[in-house]
Amino acid sequence: MRRVRPGTTASRGGDRAGGEERALTAVAAGDRFPAGEGDDLPRLWHVTLSVSGAPAPVTEVRRALEQLAHDHPFLLTSRYAEDHAEIRYWEEARDLHDAAAVALRLWGEHRQTAGLPPWEIVGLEVIDRPTYHQRVAAGYGPVLATPVGVHPF
Repeated sequence: MRRVRPGTTASRGGDRAGGEERALTAVAAGDRFPAGEGDDLPRLWHVTLSVSGAPAPVTEVRRALEQLAHDHPFLLTSRYAEDHAEIRYWEEARDLHDAAAVALRLWGEHRQTAGLPPWEIVGLEVIDRPTYHQRVAAGYGPVLATPVGVHPF
């Protein structure tokens, strides 16, 4: 039986034998396939990326973060000051290593196109979805400190 990841559709391509229907299997949010099946399916990771550096005009920092959010609408929220910023978002990746690798490239790869300041990454937290929800339920998680969007600290 072929399984289709949630949020995707089966292709209508030619790998089906004459008239054979594909069985689709629903997977509830947070469910995992048994070992050996679908181990490389992506999961959701909550990412908090912190950057800092030499002071820059806050209007330019805000504009750059807004451009980054426009170019990459997966960004949930950004907070900024003249010498530091924090970006929070959800990343879909196979494992923590992949999610962290993408996060560590985000600032540098988009510095030029979004006009981001030449700051360095000074912090990174990547947690899985269940851990995020446990923290929020316990009252000490990385809940959004501000509404979705770009905001000053």
